[in-house]
Amino acid sequence: MKRNLSFDPLSGIQTDFTYEAGETLADDSFVISTSQDVSKIIEANKRSANAVDRRYKWGEFSKVASIPLSVYYDLKKQGIIDDEQRFKRWLNDGDNKLFRTRGGTI
Repeated sequence: MKRNLSFDPLSGIQTDFTYEAGETLADDSFVISTSQDVSKIIEANKRSANAVDRRYKWGEFSKVASIPLSVYYDLKKQGIIDDEQRFKRWLNDGDNKLFRTRGGTI
C-alpha cells in the first residue's frame, strides 16, 4: 500500500509512505521515499545555456548552474557542497551537464 504524505508544488518534491505486510508482524516493512520532478529545472537550464553570449567571459558571481533541491541535499549529505574542489569537479563532470546554465569549465 502506497500513500502520499506530502507534495510541495513549488519545488515538485513529493514524499510517499509505502507499507508491505509480511507473513508475520515481524516481517512487515515500510519505506518513506522522496522524489522530485526535475524536468522544468532542466528545461530552464537548457534555455539559459543556449541564451548565453559565449563571447563574454564570466566572473566570480556568474550563475553557472541550477540544481534541484533533492540533488542539492544529496550532495550536501556526501560533503560535496562544502568542498569547493569536489563541487567544481561535480559541476564540470559531463554526467551533470543538465544542471549547468552555461558552458565552460569552472
